Amino acid sequence: MGLGGWWRAARALRAAGGGRSRAAAPGERAGMGLSGAGGGELGRRPGTAPCGAAARLSRRASPPGPTRRGLGAAAEPSVSYQQLKDLKKADVLHIDVRERWEIDRFGKIPDSINIPLGELMEALQMDPTEFKERYNQKMPSKSDPVVFSCLAGTRSKQALGFAMSLGFSRVQQYAGGFDDWIKHEPPEKK
Repeated sequence: MGLGGWWRAARALRAAGGGRSRAAAPGERAGMGLSGAGGGELGRRPGTAPCGAAARLSRRASPPGPTRRGLGAAAEPSVSYQQLKDLKKADVLHIDVRERWEIDRFGKIPDSINIPLGELMEALQMDPTEFKERYNQKMPSKSDPVVFSCLAGTRSKQALGFAMSLGFSRVQQYAGGFDDWIKHEPPEKK
C-alpha cells in the first residue's frame, strides 16, 4: 500500500474509533475493547452520539434512499441469520473482522474468512495475488457481494464503512454477528 493509502487507512481507522487508546473517562473501565461491556464504541462513552469523523463514517455505512433486495447493490446494510445462510449459497464472500485469538478461542461461522478489522483497509487494497496468498481466498472486486461480521455488530459496521469508502458497492454486515449465529447453530472450530 502506498503512503497515500496508508494515511487514508489510518484516518479512517481513527475516525471509526480505532487507533491509539486513550485514558478512561470517569465511570469507564480502562482497557475496554471494541466489544467490551457497556456497548459503546471505543473512544466514547456508552449512550453518547458519535461526533465529527466518526459520525460521518456512521452515516456512510447506511445507503441513502430506498433500499433494494437481493445481491444487487448493497440493499440493506444489515442481514439476518437466515439471509446470511441464503447469501452463502449464492457464493458471497463472508469476512469475519474479529481478532485471530477470538476465532481460535471461540470458533467461527462456517465458510467465513478472518481478516481482523485492523488490517482490513490494507487487505481490501492489496494486489489480488498477495490477497490470495495471505487469506487463501480470491480477492473480491468492488462489485462482488461481501458480508462482514464480528462478535455483535460494532466492528462489522466499521468494516462496512471502510469498504464503502474504498468503493465497494455490494457490501453488507451481519449485525447479529457471532453472538447471534451461535444461538442458531454451533460454531465451526478453526
